[in-house]
Amino acid sequence: MPPFAKYRSLMAAGGGFLGGFGIGSLVPDNLRVLVGAGERQSESAPSWQWERNWDKLEPAAQAPSAESGAAKGDRKKARAVNHVILVRHGQYNTRGKSDADKSLTDLGRLQAEVTGMRLAELDLPYTSIVKSTMTRAQQTSALIEAQLPGVPVSSDPLLVEGFPVAPDPPLGHVNKPDRVAHQDGPRIEAAFRKYVHRAEPHEHEDRYSVLVCHANVIRYFVCRALQFPPQAWLRLSLNHASITWISVTPSGRVILRCYGETGHMLPQWISSK
Repeated sequence: MPPFAKYRSLMAAGGGFLGGFGIGSLVPDNLRVLVGAGERQSESAPSWQWERNWDKLEPAAQAPSAESGAAKGDRKKARAVNHVILVRHGQYNTRGKSDADKSLTDLGRLQAEVTGMRLAELDLPYTSIVKSTMTRAQQTSALIEAQLPGVPVSSDPLLVEGFPVAPDPPLGHVNKPDRVAHQDGPRIEAAFRKYVHRAEPHEHEDRYSVLVCHANVIRYFVCRALQFPPQAWLRLSLNHASITWISVTPSGRVILRCYGETGHMLPQWISSK
């Protein structure tokens, strides 16, 4: 039996096995006690509220059109969902001195090809592929593009790797001078605002954009999209050539459908550094 077929059959068998159990039966009694205690303490938890107009596209916050004289209730609302599929580049030569030297390893090329196969298998109506201008992202995207013929492709320097914001808690070996985040942060934030937002009112069909970029960019995007503190980006780990899928609904609600997904790879193909 081919490796993928065998792997999937095992996954299916495992799903069927677990499907016979209720979630509650898998939770130990002592954990139920802790959960119950946490619920009782919820009143003292920090308050937090979702910012509905986070992308400045909330219909209720838009001024009526002077030309049409549209009343508040007549303002057009988006109907489509904006799906942003973020793919980290494959494993690369970290000892390279220049960007050109930091090319994909043999494993990195395999990871990228398999991820391209996975995206093709999902058979989504992809709208575009946008890639960072860095060598490892360009090479990863090329292998993915071969699996998704006909999808429009472009490059965007806004997606290159960087240091979005000083992490909290700090981590000594990745700390950078304040000027680095001062330079990289606005660019990565601009990339977020460019790609992650609800659809425009004139869009009638869902959009599926594939962004091939870098770990720091993706981690920052996830924190911003979920309205988590952006300083938390370094607490998230991300595998090479993994798939992260963010959906923005017409109401502005954000759904993280998957994060760092590498279940389509065999265990020995998975890496993160």
